[in-house]
Amino acid sequence: MKLLLDENLSRRLVPFLQHDFPGSSQVVLLGLESANDTQVWQTAKEQGFVIVTRDADFEELSLVWGQPPQVIWLKTQNQTRAATLKILLENREAIEAAFNAGQACVEVTA
Repeated sequence: MKLLLDENLSRRLVPFLQHDFPGSSQVVLLGLESANDTQVWQTAKEQGFVIVTRDADFEELSLVWGQPPQVIWLKTQNQTRAATLKILLENREAIEAAFNAGQACVEVTA
């Protein structure tokens, strides 16, 4: 599973995700820094990404448009990069299981 971090998540996380989530990226790294949610959604769909965000917008899009892409909604306060990384890594198996069971969006809390 490769992740596409939304603009509200640091691009500096990307190198630390590569071992567990190879091919992951962040919207700015893909030239999408001023893209709207629809453009990010389409890019994720075309390139096989799972969107990771702190915003409810992508969860709502998954209800309207279905999948792909799938969405990881981090329902956490703004936190350090290390804390965000830890949450993603610690919940990796649960996220994969939920997606394999057909869920379009997985909510992850701290």
